[in-house]
Amino acid sequence: MSEVQRILDKVLDGKRMTAEECAVLLESYDIAKIGAAAHQIRMRKNDPNVVTYIIDRNVNYTNVCNVVCTFCAFYRKPGKPDTYLLSFEEICKKIDETIALGGTGVLMQGGLHPDLGIEWYEDLLSRLHARYPNFQLHCFSPPEIHNIHLISGLDYETILRRLKEAGLSSLPGGGAEILDDEVRKRVSTKCTTDEWLAVMRAAHKVGLRSTATMMFGIGDSIVHQVRHLQRIRDLQDETGGFTAFIPWTFQRENTALGRKITHEPTGVDFLRMLAVSRLFLDNIQHIQASWLTQGIKLGQAALHFGADDMGSIMIEENVISAAGANTKANEKELRYQISKAGFRPQQRDILYNYVNRELAEEVTTLKA
Repeated sequence: MSEVQRILDKVLDGKRMTAEECAVLLESYDIAKIGAAAHQIRMRKNDPNVVTYIIDRNVNYTNVCNVVCTFCAFYRKPGKPDTYLLSFEEICKKIDETIALGGTGVLMQGGLHPDLGIEWYEDLLSRLHARYPNFQLHCFSPPEIHNIHLISGLDYETILRRLKEAGLSSLPGGGAEILDDEVRKRVSTKCTTDEWLAVMRAAHKVGLRSTATMMFGIGDSIVHQVRHLQRIRDLQDETGGFTAFIPWTFQRENTALGRKITHEPTGVDFLRMLAVSRLFLDNIQHIQASWLTQGIKLGQAALHFGADDMGSIMIEENVISAAGANTKANEKELRYQISKAGFRPQQRDILYNYVNRELAEEVTTLKA
């Protein structure tokens, strides 16, 4: 029996994979076998007939950022002429458009603005929550919370408790990239691995749920990727606060780092990472197929490599698209791709509760 098969049999038998075994799978080219095992685990862990998706919108409230990330084409340094900070009414207009499309929430993130203290965020959340009391506000990744900490001088737990009281529903897992400082220090000046994890620990402590992410292909090795997965699993063992894990690949176009990276992750690399994530992260309920970077067809394939969720229809997204990803899909196409993969499409909200609403027609064929 091969080492890969031994590891897969162990996981399928309900035993936990070690970091060393995780590395073996990430080095393997037997992705069909790994994917099949991941799919078995997914079918046991979640409804085998259903794949979920969400209608929400990525609102990037500012592109002003006081750190430098060489993998980012979206940020602008303070004082540059093409900087912006959205007004309350501009954000409301985007939310109104989202609700009109059947949306249940907004994913709001921005640059690390040097002038926005906690009061600005509290005011924004409280006004949005008052205007849209049943609309979920999934906002502010760990680097943004860390930035508020630096500006306001408050600890993470105090910040997150105040933001939750103002209307924050949950925390996105952005800014993780690779949770290993050997990589982070080479590509970014924002929060460290321990700071990212500490923000998430504090969020979970005050009763907020969050997602966890990984962006790989930024000069990281399998060693770094395994450390990332181990740190996510360890924190989930401690807090149980992560709803989902979302891996995606670095988009190199228009970025400073992209001019240095000679090899970018392929579709095979993406499917392998997705499958291994499902097998290794035995304590996280959902794995999302991040089709934005790899395209809708590979996102569909991911539904047989461990993913049980198709993510968002992406009404708007500015950060990854600034780096060259231009994939889009409306609700009809997302439901079509899920159906053709052999599952029943089911809309959900940010916390993975089912959303049932009348649709004009069920998707059986995709019309032009």
